[in-house]
Amino acid sequence: MAMMKRTYPAIFAILVLALALPAVAPATLAEVGVIPPTTSPETVPSCPASPCLAVSRTTGFQLKVAKNTTLMTVPRSGSIVAWTVMLGKPNATQIKFFNANEGGVAEAGVAILRAQKPKLTWKLIASSPTVKLQPYFGKTAQFPLERTIAVKKGDVVAMTVPTWAPALALGFGKDTSWRASRARRQCASTSAQSTHTSIGSSVQYFCLYQTARLTYSATLVSTP
Repeated sequence: MAMMKRTYPAIFAILVLALALPAVAPATLAEVGVIPPTTSPETVPSCPASPCLAVSRTTGFQLKVAKNTTLMTVPRSGSIVAWTVMLGKPNATQIKFFNANEGGVAEAGVAILRAQKPKLTWKLIASSPTVKLQPYFGKTAQFPLERTIAVKKGDVVAMTVPTWAPALALGFGKDTSWRASRARRQCASTSAQSTHTSIGSSVQYFCLYQTARLTYSATLVSTP
């Protein structure tokens, strides 16, 4: 898939500055959420195939893929400077259906979560602005952040989808799963808005979805 990039001078300035830090504190560039290309099955968003399934009206994060249980966990403190999403290419009929039933045109952004108590509870630390996705259907699009997001080791990178996004790959085993911020009895429903958007608030991510993965990642610049 082609790579579409939005570039902002501020992002390049940040990256240049980070990579030019003294040798005693070298900057490290890493992608949080990337799966090796040898992973089976191949990670491909479901649309426009049948069923064409989309992430909708929720905040979610990949809990694990096979034996990898830290896929979306920030490995070192630093800053998220961009995020990337691999998008399916739904046809006109599918787009019309989702727009009519899932609150409007496709859009998404990233969110940073921090684990809390009780179990399955995450606090929203920060989030990016959402981006309209339809111009990038069928592509892998990267969106540099005009304002980078500070993160700590152990934070979780999630994706917030206020409407819908064709960013769901199917066909994995039951050892692959993601969690969503929907209420315990709303796991099978997308009719209610369940995005986690209030900074500083804590939400229990009750809903677990197996055999699928969210097709997003984030770029981290970190220093020791």
